[in-house]
Amino acid sequence: MKHAHTFHIPVMGIGFTIDTPLKVAQYGMSSAISLVDDILLEKIRKMYCEKFEVPYKEITNKVHDFRAKRITSYLNLINDLVDKKFETIKYDNIKSYINMLPNGANLRVEFKKLTENGVSIKAIKQWASKKLIKGSIDVNIMTKVDKDNYLQNEKLPTEFNDAHAALRGFANSKLKSSVILSAGMNPRLYAYMSRFEDFYPDKNGDFKKKITLKVSDYRSALIQGKFLAKKGLWVSEYRIESGLNCGGHAFATDGYLLGPVLNEFKQKREDLKQTIETIYKQELINLGHPVPVAPLSFEVSAQGGVGTQEEHDFLIKEYNLESVGWGTPFLLVPEATTVDNDTLNKLVKAKEEDLYLSNISPLGIPFHNLKNNTKDLEKERHISKNRPGSSCPKKFVALNKEFKEEGICTASREYQHLKIKQLESENLSAEAFKIRYNQITEKSCTCVGLGTSALLAYNLDTKTEGTGVSVCPGPNMAYYSKIMSLKNITDHIYGRDNMLSTPNRPNIFIKELHIYLEYLKNKLDETKATFTKKEEKYLVTFSKNLKEGIHYYKNMFKELKNSFNDIKEHVLLEFDKSEKTLDLINLEIQNLRYKESFSA
Repeated sequence: MKHAHTFHIPVMGIGFTIDTPLKVAQYGMSSAISLVDDILLEKIRKMYCEKFEVPYKEITNKVHDFRAKRITSYLNLINDLVDKKFETIKYDNIKSYINMLPNGANLRVEFKKLTENGVSIKAIKQWASKKLIKGSIDVNIMTKVDKDNYLQNEKLPTEFNDAHAALRGFANSKLKSSVILSAGMNPRLYAYMSRFEDFYPDKNGDFKKKITLKVSDYRSALIQGKFLAKKGLWVSEYRIESGLNCGGHAFATDGYLLGPVLNEFKQKREDLKQTIETIYKQELINLGHPVPVAPLSFEVSAQGGVGTQEEHDFLIKEYNLESVGWGTPFLLVPEATTVDNDTLNKLVKAKEEDLYLSNISPLGIPFHNLKNNTKDLEKERHISKNRPGSSCPKKFVALNKEFKEEGICTASREYQHLKIKQLESENLSAEAFKIRYNQITEKSCTCVGLGTSALLAYNLDTKTEGTGVSVCPGPNMAYYSKIMSLKNITDHIYGRDNMLSTPNRPNIFIKELHIYLEYLKNKLDETKATFTKKEEKYLVTFSKNLKEGIHYYKNMFKELKNSFNDIKEHVLLEFDKSEKTLDLINLEIQNLRYKESFSA
């Protein structure tokens, strides 16, 4: 048995899942820790060392390779503490583990037989010791958040870049788990990964450290999988995320919807394996590494917008998935995630209109946001005082080199001051100036804001960070309106309870389609004033892929026999309405094309 559960908890923000493995791994649940903020990790490590009476020695920024060492030390501590909790579960609290499992799980069935047959407590404990498995303590690295670092104004070698150091911190840890690589391809980072022995298999095909690729389409998986294979690296899991129906940063790609993408993976899974395995085995031979005797394999998982047991089970069965990610609802589960009380209450009250796709991220990628979060309110106060921008205390996304070789964050006061000064010299109309000014100042200090909640939740010092919290739930948050226990949410996932606050929650595929249509409308509105051939090509491709996605869903739902029977007619009606909306958008694109060619 590889997994005790059929769900995983994805990384959320920077601090919301910072210690999630310590809360859930002992129950066999897998989750992921963000490695963006080593300063935050060090603060939380100190807190847990004090709480569990573990010797603590601070790793200051004067220590050589401090970022990697902080990450290694934190991950080792979490690993040790999880192991202790897991041992306690196995010997003193087996039922709490068993009761969380899916109804038909083999372990659940075996345990029931043992207890019904009157087996001794000692024998049950021996059984548990052999059979129970802990959840994976995975880590997440945003590959593009790989800032150069300097010492006394001298640029350090690439291996000291942020993502490189984070990878080294994980590679040097005692964890046996996966690094989840998200936000696109970073060739230098992938090449660097090949230096670490733990990423290579033994003769049985076992890995100490595995690689999970988070992707939003098959093509990306194939390109990145082949690139890594040429470095002697095997992808053990392809994690497909809905481009827009998710939390955090949103990657709309070219209008590919989740269902068709998953279907392509299903159809081409064996081709993907054979193509990459051929390259991979040859590279292992070239490098002098043992080629595993056992056949290699990988898992496919999905996440983004799932909200009911029926959707969960359907994704697994229809697309042969090993796991489905449940993110946003877990923000309302204090037993699993770390969210301060004020933010927790805001999330409980959030409605559809409070959740929106914003442009606040300094990375320049659309970002799911909650209206009136305290970090945005702090940002507005700075603007009202004519001092827009953040003091940028951590500089993790100081990646813009427009004004400075070392890089500046576009949410920083320094960058916004220079950019506004540049804007003032352009002699724009008042209206044009206001639009550009707002585009500059809307960027928010998310690299601090997404971690502060953990400090507030644990009453730790926020003198450096301030108290503003950014939070990035997916649209699904609107349909959950109460704080839940770990048992509540697990029972909800497995159909033993219902935690939804409204009976009118749209089906996962309908909700995703509506978000994509809204995104396309907004993109069209943005380009009307400056319609170019490049923009036209993007809109036409996006629209074409959406059209194909709608047809895929309509055919799929018409053929379904044992799923979504109670909503099938409504869903098909929604797809028809959405297709008509898309046709109107297409008409607008064509009209713009004619206007452009006529004026030319």
